[in-house]
Amino acid sequence: MLDSSVLVLNRSFQPIHVCSLRRAFTLLYQGVAKAIDEEYRLFDFDSWAALSAEVHAESIGTVSRRIRVPRVVVLVAFDRLPRMRVRFSRHNIYQRDDSTCQYCARRLPRAELNLDHVVPRSQGGKTSWENVVCSCIPCNLKKANRTPEQAGMELLQVPVRPRWTPGFRPTGRGYKAWIPFLTLVDVSYWNTELLDE
Repeated sequence: MLDSSVLVLNRSFQPIHVCSLRRAFTLLYQGVAKAIDEEYRLFDFDSWAALSAEVHAESIGTVSRRIRVPRVVVLVAFDRLPRMRVRFSRHNIYQRDDSTCQYCARRLPRAELNLDHVVPRSQGGKTSWENVVCSCIPCNLKKANRTPEQAGMELLQVPVRPRWTPGFRPTGRGYKAWIPFLTLVDVSYWNTELLDE
């Protein structure tokens, strides 16, 4: 449980990181962050620990009590924006393509997928976001050293450099409490300047 994920927001309520529950409790205890509940109320460590953990399924036991697990924390003083450049890595390509073969549309475990150059390197293809996709082994063998057109295959989607930060892209490992902070509409709700009318 202590290694489960917690969404970290800057003080403008924008997602900037995902950390472990252990780290989130450390941030709360040090006063660097505050926990946020489903009603968007902020709590320091003492007030969060005072909440009744018995009514919540997710809680951690300590020597003297049970403490509710926070799924979202807000940093008190950090107001920088998250880095927008997405690192070109195997993990991020698998995330971008949702671990789905871009030729046959089968979603597979990562052990059964590999990466394919759409335009093979032997034909001048580059190793870049725009030329590398997830492919199952049978499709990769079928395509071989050819372009999809030459192999009579079709891509599900044109590969592009993603604009999301991979750690904040909703996945099966995310939590319901994260959703209001990950969608553009809800993020803009939190960051729109309020006018005095």
